[in-house]
Amino acid sequence: MKGSSTLLLVVLTVLCTCGRARGEDNSEFFMEFLQVLLVGSPEELYEGPLGKYNVNQDAKEALTELKSCIDGLQPIHKAELVKLLVLGLGNPFPQT
Repeated sequence: MKGSSTLLLVVLTVLCTCGRARGEDNSEFFMEFLQVLLVGSPEELYEGPLGKYNVNQDAKEALTELKSCIDGLQPIHKAELVKLLVLGLGNPFPQT
């Protein structure tokens, strides 16, 4: 699971960089990307948020493996991840 978390961070960093280079709204893109990652299918990732990117075969396999790990979570845990995502996007700079 630790490797999957690292992979997710790498994927998000690359996507963030691509989005900024294209002038996209990162919050909207990430919300859609993570929502599909949590509750959609790998195919929906490529048709939706990743549709405008050329995703190579290795990246597709990595995303499919990551999606498989997420799908293996208990529903309550997935629900808590969605809550965390919504909180994070609502307040991207939390107070410490």
